[in-house]
Parts: sequence; structure tokens; C-alpha cells
Amino acid sequence: MRKKKIVVAVTGASGAIYADLLLKKLSQLKDQIAEVAVVMSDNAKDVWRFELGNEDYSNHPYRFYAKKDFMAPFASGSAKFDTMVIVPCSMGTLGRIAGGISDDLITRAADVILKERRKLILVARDTPLNLIHIRNMATVTEAGGIICPAIPSYYSKPQTIEELAMTVVNRVIDLIGLENESYEWKGM
Repeated sequence: MRKKKIVVAVTGASGAIYADLLLKKLSQLKDQIAEVAVVMSDNAKDVWRFELGNEDYSNHPYRFYAKKDFMAPFASGSAKFDTMVIVPCSMGTLGRIAGGISDDLITRAADVILKERRKLILVARDTPLNLIHIRNMATVTEAGGIICPAIPSYYSKPQTIEELAMTVVNRVIDLIGLENESYEWKGM
């Protein structure tokens, strides 16, 4: 299996725990990964500090890119990043992607991933949804993206908030195409 090149983008939607757990899980699966690049919006950093009470995003062992750094490798299809995960994905970011507006590195990279027919996974984190959100999700899906709402599952009987959030992260890991040991539904 060829090692994956992955972009992780973090936006200012609530749900910093999903980004933190995903980055930690990718570290555990590093033997399957060639590179992980990270870009965070300013709002994402604020939400991270508010929700998680720290700035530990800077402790993850990846290269971080500024949100206006259009010279980042993954701003071009020739860098051959396989997958982009936006976690959590705000409705504003979703709307800009659906509209083809590449006004920062996150939306530019998403545009590149879609045009190159590679895997774009949006971990949408908002509720309730209005019709604009739903139409934007449909547009991104029709363009080849995957909408993976941050909706945890309960089959594994999670006991902590982290275990509950990991049910979403494990789904994302599966969508990326990485080998991962996690709960599998066997029926009743």
C-alpha cells in the first residue's frame, strides 16, 4: 500500500476535540502515512483554546501552514496529496467550497483536491441545518466530496467524551483508507 499524503484543515466550528483526536490517531498510524500537513483558521485556534483549554495543537508533530500561504505544497495538484480532511468543517467553509471560492489555503486546497479527483472529507459540525447548508452539502457531494457529519455512534458503548468523539474519528480514518483497529458492528 502506498503511503498517504494527507492535509488536515481545522476551521472555527465547534468540535476541536475531533481535530485533536484525529491528529493524535494519525501519529499512531504514521507507518501508513508519508506526510501530514495542517492548516488552521484563526477561529479554529480560538475555539480550540476555548473548548479544550489549551494550545496543544502546536504540539502535534506536523508542519503547520498559515491560512494565507498559497505557496503551501497542497495548494497545487502537482504535490499529489491523496486526501484532505476538514475537521470540524464550518458551514461557512462548506459554503465557500461549494461555491468554488478559494479565498484562503483551506478552500484553495479543497478546490485542488476536488479538481484532481482526490478524496475530500468534510466533517460537518453544525445543527440544525438550513436548506442552504443541505444544498451546499449536495453540491460538494456531486463534485466528489464526502460529507461525514460529526455524529457519534453508540454501538461501542463509549464511556468518555473522548471515546464518543473517537467513533467519528475512526469513521474518518476508514474513509481516508488507513488500516485501523476500531469497533465493527457485528449485529445483535
